[in-house]
Amino acid sequence: MRDPYEVLGVARTASAADIKKAYRQLAKKFHPDRNKNDPKAASRFAEINSAYEIVGDEEKKAKFDRGEIGPDGKPRFSGFEGFGGGPGGFSGFSRGPGGPGATHYEFNFGGDAARGGFDPSDILSELFGGAPRRGRGAPPRRGDDVVATATVPLEAAAHGGSARVLLPGGRALDVTIPAGIDDGQQIRLRGQGQPGPVGAEAGDAIITVRIASHPYFRVEGRDLRLDLPVTLYEATLGGKIAAPTLAGRVELTIPPGSNGGRVLRLRGKGLPAHDGKPAGDLYVHLKLMAPERPDAEYEALMNKWRAEKPYDPRKDM
Repeated sequence: MRDPYEVLGVARTASAADIKKAYRQLAKKFHPDRNKNDPKAASRFAEINSAYEIVGDEEKKAKFDRGEIGPDGKPRFSGFEGFGGGPGGFSGFSRGPGGPGATHYEFNFGGDAARGGFDPSDILSELFGGAPRRGRGAPPRRGDDVVATATVPLEAAAHGGSARVLLPGGRALDVTIPAGIDDGQQIRLRGQGQPGPVGAEAGDAIITVRIASHPYFRVEGRDLRLDLPVTLYEATLGGKIAAPTLAGRVELTIPPGSNGGRVLRLRGKGLPAHDGKPAGDLYVHLKLMAPERPDAEYEALMNKWRAEKPYDPRKDM
């Protein structure tokens, strides 16, 4: 994975605002909806989002700048003291219970064969056609599971799609993303992990799905949030305006006298139903926008309002 600063085209000294600006410009340029005839746009879009997940997050950016994590967000190890750390050396990783809906993976260093560590006689016996040394009647040891992360566009998480994932060891795998999947949900691919000893089944590949940042929508569980710019006259007089959703634009009714920050709810317009969970909602936050270059007539109207109809929206603060 490339350096995230290089991906976004910004210097390491760039401010958070400049990084966000560069991300938004690139995300809009390479968004799959705008590049339906370019098969490379989706992977470029995913790379841009992965880069922003590192340098767009203050804590991750600091860790990356200090060299504590790599461009993929994973910790960098300074060394294993000759791959040792104990009499038994490195013994792989074990799987145990994690948080809700998650699996915890723990790397084990040290220990001997009696505690489940590395036993060279197992490998030697396999090389010469024998079975690994283990208790009589014990089933063959299963291959290890592997873990990886798939960062997908919001549209793929909502409508389904596929993502190419690079597994430990460099093997690439195309993963089917089911429609409506949650951020952080895991997909288990049977038999796609490390191969087991002779006569044993392979481990599994456990893929954690992460939804990439979107230029417009913010994901909150199964709900989405959208900041929608509106004019002063639209907010004052009300009316119908077009608003984007994951299913396309819809006509949204603005009540007369709406203020900036008012939230309108569109039921069922968030992430679609999935795995027994209902569809989420889309919460639209109205954002009042004045003209960027107000003309003399607009300024005269504002001066007249200030002189003849003053009001203080901050009186209760």
